[in-house]
Amino acid sequence: MAGLRLGPLLRQIDWETGERATVWVETDAPCEVEVRCAPPADTPARGAGDPAPGPGGTARTWQLAGHHYALVEVAGLRPDSVVGYEVLLDGERVWPLPDSRFPASTIRTPPVRTEAGEQATGGFAVRVAFGSCRWAAPPAPGAGAHDPIGPDALDALAARIARDPDGERPDVLVLLGDQVYADETSAATRDWLATRRDLSQPPWDQVADYEEYTRLYDESWLDPEVRWLLSTVPSCMIFDDHDVIDDWNTSAAWQARMRAAPWWRERVLSGLMSYWVYQHLGNLSPAELAADELYAAVRAAGREGPDGATGLLRDFVARADADPTFTRWSYRRDFGRVRLVMVDNRAARVLTEGSRSMLDKEELSWLRDQFHDAPETVDHLLVGASLPWLLPPFVHDVEGWNAALCAGERGQRWARLAEDLRQRADLEHWSAFPASFDALTELIAEAGGGPAAPATISVLSGDVHHAYVAEPDWSRWPRPPVSRVLQLTCSPVHNSIPASIRIGFRFGWSQPARLLGRLFARHARAGRAKLSWRRTGGPWFGNQLMTLTLRGRHARLRLDQARGTGPGAARLVTTEQRDLTPG
Repeated sequence: MAGLRLGPLLRQIDWETGERATVWVETDAPCEVEVRCAPPADTPARGAGDPAPGPGGTARTWQLAGHHYALVEVAGLRPDSVVGYEVLLDGERVWPLPDSRFPASTIRTPPVRTEAGEQATGGFAVRVAFGSCRWAAPPAPGAGAHDPIGPDALDALAARIARDPDGERPDVLVLLGDQVYADETSAATRDWLATRRDLSQPPWDQVADYEEYTRLYDESWLDPEVRWLLSTVPSCMIFDDHDVIDDWNTSAAWQARMRAAPWWRERVLSGLMSYWVYQHLGNLSPAELAADELYAAVRAAGREGPDGATGLLRDFVARADADPTFTRWSYRRDFGRVRLVMVDNRAARVLTEGSRSMLDKEELSWLRDQFHDAPETVDHLLVGASLPWLLPPFVHDVEGWNAALCAGERGQRWARLAEDLRQRADLEHWSAFPASFDALTELIAEAGGGPAAPATISVLSGDVHHAYVAEPDWSRWPRPPVSRVLQLTCSPVHNSIPASIRIGFRFGWSQPARLLGRLFARHARAGRAKLSWRRTGGPWFGNQLMTLTLRGRHARLRLDQARGTGPGAARLVTTEQRDLTPG
């Protein structure tokens, strides 16, 4: 009999109709997967004691690299409803788990939209929780209840929802990168790796192939609290560097060095393959899945034999790694009148010195189209970018200085020194791609102008292991936006915060740092930037999540930090709340 290896993950809910959702699972053998929802209480009976079936869906698993997966479309849901569900494999119930201490996993659907794009209930709020950088490993054996990097914010969110399952919860959980750490494995995973290969050989105690990536997802998503949380709160995800390796795609020189390493090709292809299976597929809506030719081909090949789908997907990601224009990992989700545009900061980069860009031309054009599509139906525009757009000004100026030197502004000797510094100091954010920083700024300003502009435009980011709010000063901009524009950065969900980060980022916002940054800009022969910005909240350090509550044209931000010790004892403590509604 087939068993449930991983999941279920409730991924997408159709906000257009409120009638469909998708649920992802991994099983340990081929089987028929059924997601069965309880029928609504007012469903008429078909006969004596025989109610009509509730919403649900089935899918046959497909195989890839010896693993079995299914993404089930759940149909027949009602808008503005809450239904519990269970998962069956070949007719045997496997979820909820026996003796589970958690409430039933549920699917909550939104009110439907009218032709004018308004929600059926005017007071309906959309809650978006977000964060990044979750190192998932539990405390080492013998550590007892002590976790050296503190309680997990996702564990704490699960505990909050479980205590009051009918209360407030996010409508979507946005995970902004580093869902797994391929280059920083736990003690338990290192012990497991040592049973497979010699860890004294490259890539040492980092993951090497697809099978080892599956171990990381097991370790991350089998955490009991997180497993239940992801089964009942929809999620959107995007990769960042540690999903593959630290500083992934920093520069052309970095890429050439990595491609020369014998172990690298297997690592990067396995990272992209596992991302497609475990994260990317669930980002797609039912309509997008139905139109996805690769998904159809992988499912068909994966049902015929053990290796067909593996070769198909491997060829696809090999082309994607070689050519950033080959595929698009970015995507868009609309939640009523809230639009989330998730941007790929990593695989879409053009790294050739002299034409470096964070996004290739096609990706930038796609981003513009998403910003400007039916703006009259959007009250709030969210831009999910794993790397912050607005960094502390000193860091921004140093990265811009470094980019200019790497491009040869001060000669080849400076260029060599700057490239070495770029790779050692992780100088590869938006500000390290000055033309792309300017292009994103222009797009945001355009989207925020005019009578149909959204009330707020928020760039949601992580990566930097602390949280802050920054707002641009548009006083020198030719046509300032009317939308309130914010950089909202929240990281980590569960990771360490070295003292160097605390000191460095506090200094980076200071006035002496701003003055020092201008000296770097002068050395790079950079003119005065049109845009400046200031920090209006933070920095906050700890394991944390931010939540945006968006209702009509109003917006409110809450920062919650994880506190407590011991398994099951983590709790969220609200440390900051503020109104973001434009004045």
